[in-house]
Amino acid sequence: MSPARRPPRPPRPPRPPRPPRPPSQPRNPDDERAGVVAEVADRLRSRGIMVSSADAPDAVADLLSAVERFEAAVEAHGGDLMVDDLKSAQPDDRHFVLPRRESGEAVRAYIVRIDTATSALRKHKRGTD
Repeated sequence: MSPARRPPRPPRPPRPPRPPRPPSQPRNPDDERAGVVAEVADRLRSRGIMVSSADAPDAVADLLSAVERFEAAVEAHGGDLMVDDLKSAQPDDRHFVLPRRESGEAVRAYIVRIDTATSALRKHKRGTD
């Protein structure tokens, strides 16, 4: 016995056309930039670095770069960023701790101090104070 064949399905009615998508609103570059600056400032604050709304956005980005260069030098010399940070009460090596930003210190001046500390760190031998 052969299986019973199903009758063919009736053709589907055509789908109605989709409504046109609303044009996406162009992003406001100022809003986008403000969001990026806020994110960078939050990253710096999470490391214990003071950042204010008065700091220029470009300077804040440059500050993050300087901090990341310092951190890379610390890691290259065997430092532990979890122990040797601004929030640590007893860092393993004080040379591995980022300089603290002084109250009212300009970002550019702070970057110079960080870069100086980075250069000194590259010459520093671990465990010598």
